[in-house]
Amino acid sequence: DVPAAPDDADEAEALAAYRGALEDGLLKTMAKMGISTMESYQGAQIFEAVGLDSGFVGEFFAGTEIRTEGIGIEQIEDDLRTRHAMAFGTDPQLETIGEYENRSSGVKHGWNPQTVGTLQQAVRGGDYETYTEFAELVNDQSEELVTLRGLLEFESDRDPVPIEEVEPVESIVERFSTAAMSLGSLSPEAHENNAIAMNRLGAKSNTGEGGEPPERFDTEKECSVKQVASGRFGVTADYLANAEEVQIKMAQGSKPGEGGHLPGEKVNEMIAHVRCSTPGVGLISPPPQHDIYSIEDLKQLIFDLKAANPDADVNVKLVSEAGIGTIAAGVAKANADVVHVSGHSGGTGASPKTSIKNAGLPWELGLAEANQMLRATGLRDRIRVTADGGLKTGRDVAVAAALGAEEYVFGTASLVTSGCVMARQCHENTCPVGVATQREDLRNRFPGQPDHVINYMTFIAQELREIMAELGFREVEAFVGRPDLLTQRDTDHEKAKHLDLSAVIADPAGDARTKTREQTHPGIETLLDWDLIEEARPAIEDGAPVALTREIDNIDRAVGATLSNRIVSEHGGDGLPDDTVTCRFDGHAGQSFGAFLARGITLELSGAANDYVGKGLSGGRIVVNTPADAGYDPAENVVAGNVCLYGATAGEAYVNGVAGERFGVRNSGVR
Repeated sequence: DVPAAPDDADEAEALAAYRGALEDGLLKTMAKMGISTMESYQGAQIFEAVGLDSGFVGEFFAGTEIRTEGIGIEQIEDDLRTRHAMAFGTDPQLETIGEYENRSSGVKHGWNPQTVGTLQQAVRGGDYETYTEFAELVNDQSEELVTLRGLLEFESDRDPVPIEEVEPVESIVERFSTAAMSLGSLSPEAHENNAIAMNRLGAKSNTGEGGEPPERFDTEKECSVKQVASGRFGVTADYLANAEEVQIKMAQGSKPGEGGHLPGEKVNEMIAHVRCSTPGVGLISPPPQHDIYSIEDLKQLIFDLKAANPDADVNVKLVSEAGIGTIAAGVAKANADVVHVSGHSGGTGASPKTSIKNAGLPWELGLAEANQMLRATGLRDRIRVTADGGLKTGRDVAVAAALGAEEYVFGTASLVTSGCVMARQCHENTCPVGVATQREDLRNRFPGQPDHVINYMTFIAQELREIMAELGFREVEAFVGRPDLLTQRDTDHEKAKHLDLSAVIADPAGDARTKTREQTHPGIETLLDWDLIEEARPAIEDGAPVALTREIDNIDRAVGATLSNRIVSEHGGDGLPDDTVTCRFDGHAGQSFGAFLARGITLELSGAANDYVGKGLSGGRIVVNTPADAGYDPAENVVAGNVCLYGATAGEAYVNGVAGERFGVRNSGVR
């Protein structure tokens, strides 16, 4: 029997609330996937089946992607009956199962009081034995399965080697990085703590999409990886010039299809200044990068960033999803230096809870597919592969390496070592230990030290060394891309025993297992800017005014970006006085005319320009004039293409004519 409803329950209100929740969820999913109408959503099959039997999928979800065989309709019926009995039992009170916050009798969490406490004890005391206790808690999933890799185990036909002969910790940690977590979602103390620790190790840290204060440049507080995301917060010529690696965030594993959302209460004066925004105003990044609507657009952005800093590698961050292999191959062909596979686990101060729990796929699936496709297409040797999404232990790193990753990224784990207690209040600005808050009183409680993060990274490297020694490997490089070392273990788990991970651990054809040659960047060496730099050297070196005149053609792309790099590298983010370098062009400019243009440079064009004029404008001045003898009315004709001034932060732009679509998206101060 169904329990009676409370006396004060209003059936109409309850139904309306239920319907509203369903509609909100549906609209959110449609928005994340870029679908505007129900007609387009119906039959779109924008999901992948994970852990379902292919016969069941073929009968009821024909055409749906499936890579991991699993349960069928009988097991689904058993599960449904169990849930029905729980919902309509004798006790009408809903049980709290700890979906978000840990409950001893509820849902199993990888981060729980025992794992958090043990890890913090280990890193604060520099005690490797305590770390091994933490690693055992995480790695042993024989009783309760938490991750796909918990079903995998290692097998090798090699004899073990002495641990002394294995690659040292100091070398291994150079493959590690902390994840892209923005200043704003994190407190300055937590953000800087990660950067200091990783710099001392010779490893990497990532700014996230919130920019970075210039005073941290060239100090041990600087992040070597600078992220460029859809909001373009804080992305300036100076920011890019100080990067060792620039990461284009196509999406985030914990919230694919969504941009970051930083609540207004976390946007204080300092955060607003760094992000070129307004204090107290919430910052929502657009779901898409508005200058990327095709693989060709992505290739152009890679080119633009390479022009803005020819010495930096360009990294493209993708989420683990069906079809990631094809996208990864496209990224390699688009001349990126790194492709990053982001798994569904994680998410800090700018990820909604519903997305953290219900969106994305494990990195094991995406990494395996990306590596298999890159090897099958002969592209693996020209691009580096990295991964994140819940890595916690040396064993996790070993599995990621075997599946093809060369570098390993830690997000939540690095925060736990710095004091995070998994209060799950990141978005509320009330983090009790000062990790994910901007409140001064709470930031004063931050307990983290760089040595805590350093200890954690060295412990992971040491555990990885022990695994490699047992399997007979001396170097990580030889271990990367060896899925043949992985087998699926047997389990009595009612659902997990039906899983088939053979597609994940398949060893693809192809000789290269790692990046063995430098990526090519056609067009960078022939940029028009190299000539401009030579002629503008008096301005760059001494600040003397220079005026240049040039013909320009639509093959001349990203004009001004490399010149800006040289000026901010020499003079800092403030650049030079206005009009110190004046470049006058006649003709039709190619894409990204004036991209990331620094203060002190004026570009005057008599003619027209393609898409992305003034992208990331950083204080320079751009003038696009219709020629007097053009023979057409500028008020009726497009003279500047789509997405002009996207992510621009300062400067001036004058266009005598019509501009294309998406003009001034995320303009933060250009006049």
